[in-house]
Amino acid sequence: MAAEDSQIPSEGGPSDVEAPAALRADARENRHRILDAARRLFATKGIDVPMSAIAREAGVGMATLYRRFPTRQELLTEVFADQFAQCAAIVEAALADPDAWRGLRTAVEGLTAMQAQDHGFSAAFVEQLPQGAMIEEKLRQGVTGFKQLIQRAQKSGQLRRDFAFDDLALVLMANSGVVQHAPDSVFAASGRLVGYLLDAFRTDGTARQPLPPPVPTDLSRVAFPPATR
Repeated sequence: MAAEDSQIPSEGGPSDVEAPAALRADARENRHRILDAARRLFATKGIDVPMSAIAREAGVGMATLYRRFPTRQELLTEVFADQFAQCAAIVEAALADPDAWRGLRTAVEGLTAMQAQDHGFSAAFVEQLPQGAMIEEKLRQGVTGFKQLIQRAQKSGQLRRDFAFDDLALVLMANSGVVQHAPDSVFAASGRLVGYLLDAFRTDGTARQPLPPPVPTDLSRVAFPPATR
């Protein structure tokens, strides 16, 4: 933990943190700006980015930041809770879609797009969570939702019968490699990869969707990263 994290202003202790609903309009705005700034910096710089950098990005003072979020862990938890809310919304919308294949496709595309956007922040944060954290229940709910999507698509005859839930992890692993090696075209490259994979998962007769356009890549750089040369 950064040294600055232990230097919390006296007026910003946990006991006097206001509930979001009770905050004044300007205080709510500051809170939103801090969360938006933290989300951007955690995604692009990593979860160890200095709190002072988050305050500068948000355009607030350190006292304001610590008044809203007395510790780095509280700020991380709040940012990550929003990630879970987005994921839950994606799964819920997919389950509500009467077309089983379209629902599954939308969920996979949404999840991989989030992965491309957060640049590994989610995985890094999950590794730091204590055992028994409430996040585990959220993860369980997500797993249950995706299993239901898979079962629906297989029952409708639109998804390969041999597709397993664990194959979703393979999709995310492959997408993670794209995120790592295509920083300048991450969303385009991720979209094309996921398009190919989804096409491979469908059964014959399912209406095909056109793939996103090709993405220029440097094969030598991917095959032989600079660090290994």
